Amino acid sequence: MAFSLASRANHFLALGNYFHLHQPSSRHLATRATSYTLNTGAKIPALGFGTFQDSDSQEKTVSQALQKGMRLIDTARVYNVEREVGRGIKSSGIPRDDIFLGTKLWCNDYHPGDVERALDNSLQDLDTTYVNLLLMHYPCTFKRGSDRFPRDADGRMIHGDTTYLDTWRAMEKLTKSGKVKAIGVSNFSKGEIETLINKSSTVPAVHQMEVHPYLQQKRFNEWLKCKGIHVVQFSPLGNMNDFYRQTGWSKEISHMMRVVDQPILKEIGTKYRKSPVQVVLAWGINSGRSVIPKSVVDWQVEENMQADFELEPEDMAQIATLDSQARFNDPSLDYEWRLYSDLEGIDGTMRGKTH
Repeated sequence: MAFSLASRANHFLALGNYFHLHQPSSRHLATRATSYTLNTGAKIPALGFGTFQDSDSQEKTVSQALQKGMRLIDTARVYNVEREVGRGIKSSGIPRDDIFLGTKLWCNDYHPGDVERALDNSLQDLDTTYVNLLLMHYPCTFKRGSDRFPRDADGRMIHGDTTYLDTWRAMEKLTKSGKVKAIGVSNFSKGEIETLINKSSTVPAVHQMEVHPYLQQKRFNEWLKCKGIHVVQFSPLGNMNDFYRQTGWSKEISHMMRVVDQPILKEIGTKYRKSPVQVVLAWGINSGRSVIPKSVVDWQVEENMQADFELEPEDMAQIATLDSQARFNDPSLDYEWRLYSDLEGIDGTMRGKTH
């Protein structure tokens, strides 16, 4: 069928009006580069890159993530990837001062006499003179020595003879050395953080903890915010990582529907022309937190980079209905320490070895 110029013009005008009415506005589609200010005055990006597992791929993937625009890199001594992360940073060509790099002390190095030496080992492997953030990985102290998981004859974890408060005070001193710009904690309960606040001179800059739509911890997040403690979400995609289904202390709830398979998230994703993964990450950022998804797959890293966008209040409210108090990371019985004792999601804790 032939169209006159006038009818063609009307046809395309109608199409334009249709897409205008059926697409989210440009403010929702705009990809942002959100950052937050820590209680130290330093800026931390809202979107970061986690390096748990996959040591053989970390050098390449860290380099590529930085080249794509990622500026927050999270790692830990116990991940056994610091050397690869350091190489990835070097090969990326991105100036070190443009990168926010964080790592974590592991529990066998919590004795005050071991803290600086442990940091120096991390700095050597990361091939850097400083880290922007040093975290205590868990509040439980293991027996000092080279064995990261020291166990007795019955396979039970052996605790050290110092406390997380002793470790924290040693970490405070490191901020004066220039080797550490800020200090914080990970996997702490509210009461354990209150102990640090009340018995030391430093409020943690960051608490890194499990947060996702299945474990929203609203009251705890509000409390941390009022104390000036920034939250970095690990496992921001919940039980998408097979680790939670395979570890020795895997909970039954880890086998529930994956967060990103939730119909609500798919529906919201359709609205914004985003994937459920991007919606979940955007939810964390829109809540005022940083998120550190992990992936060594190029297209997934690229997808994550497009996850900093604005969600409308009604979509945030919809995601709030998914809260199930489902905590997937809970090695309490293996570590012989009741982790998260005053927090949500501690039911169903299982005994089993992490390693």
